[in-house]
Amino acid sequence: MTSPSRTRPAYDVDERAQLISWLDMQRAIIHWKCEGLSEEDAHKVVIPTSPLMTVAGLVSHMRWVEHCWFEVMLMGRPPSGPLFDESVEDGDMRVAGVPLAQLLAEYTRQCAVSDEIIAAHGLDDAGRQTEFRAGAATLRWTLLHMIEETARHAGHLDIVRELVDGSTGYY
Repeated sequence: MTSPSRTRPAYDVDERAQLISWLDMQRAIIHWKCEGLSEEDAHKVVIPTSPLMTVAGLVSHMRWVEHCWFEVMLMGRPPSGPLFDESVEDGDMRVAGVPLAQLLAEYTRQCAVSDEIIAAHGLDDAGRQTEFRAGAATLRWTLLHMIEETARHAGHLDIVRELVDGSTGYY
């Protein structure tokens, strides 16, 4: 799979275009950090105190975070998926045996759903989820949070990938 573009937004675009471009760039970095990995390496534990923080686990987590913030919090859809399963800690990162290509495809599809939601709403539109306090966040807040969340985990992927096979690189 070829990575989406890792391009910063133009300096003179409006706020909405900046937010979307920064998020897209961070999403692209998630894909880039997975390029060329074997299945074994994608699931390899390299941080003994965080055994679920594998490349595969991080990709899965990002898929579910997209779902949580855009579909559940912003759109008010029923809380579903492993982030809301209180019986399994970090269930969204438990992906033993799930191929990396499948996880990346699921992440790509989830980002496309998020993009449709983003396109249909104004930055000041508030979330509709009433079960969680964060459900009142605006699209602007959600985009800023998702940039932060995705960038933080892209940084984790930098470290995990380097520990797996020595691969380094800054976007």
